[in-house]
Amino acid sequence: MFQNNQLDNSIQTSNPDNTIIINGSDKVPNPTLGTIKMVEETLSKMSEYPTKNKLWRALPRQIQYPSFKMILNYLEESNKIMFDKDGTIIWTFAHSPELQKLKETAQPIE
Repeated sequence: MFQNNQLDNSIQTSNPDNTIIINGSDKVPNPTLGTIKMVEETLSKMSEYPTKNKLWRALPRQIQYPSFKMILNYLEESNKIMFDKDGTIIWTFAHSPELQKLKETAQPIE
């Protein structure tokens, strides 16, 4: 049976990006939707293709690097970004008012 202090210290949530600390040592990144959106917005607004380090430093607030890497993996798997052979990040997700208008006015192919 757990004593109260063992149970209280077994799982804790800390950090702004909700990194979960299990048994005081293992960190499992658990970024929130707000953190993911912050990375997406920052990346989509950048005028040049950044490296991971440049993007991480350009974020409006700090997040843990393991959470940042998990977000980049998610964005790559969802085809919103891709990595060039030299490590630069390319925003590939097309979302703009002009694109939305084109989608709405497009005629289907028969």
